Amino acid sequence: MSAHAARTALERSTASVPRARGFLHIVRHGAGPGSMYIVTYRRLDRQVPAARPVLAEGAQALIELLEKIGVDFGLSEVRGALEDILRLGSANIPDLWLSDEEMVEKGLAEG
Repeated sequence: MSAHAARTALERSTASVPRARGFLHIVRHGAGPGSMYIVTYRRLDRQVPAARPVLAEGAQALIELLEKIGVDFGLSEVRGALEDILRLGSANIPDLWLSDEEMVEKGLAEG
């Protein structure tokens, strides 16, 4: 199989999985090292499967969860949202595109 044929097959397989636009809503509870964070994926088009809030106990657990979800820490919107969480207690991380299967896989929805 040529490189072009492999790339075309990969594009077809990823194109067949519908991805929905959404954002992460993160709320901090508590202060200091004992803070807890509730992360919820909000879909803009529909709510199927139902979003399931995920708990991150501490800042390190939040960072690991965001990495698992695939959040790009290089984006200024993400860095700004993390600052807002620390200052204000909540924030949204915009423009995340996840399929239903990815939501279940990452623990953001029930399967």
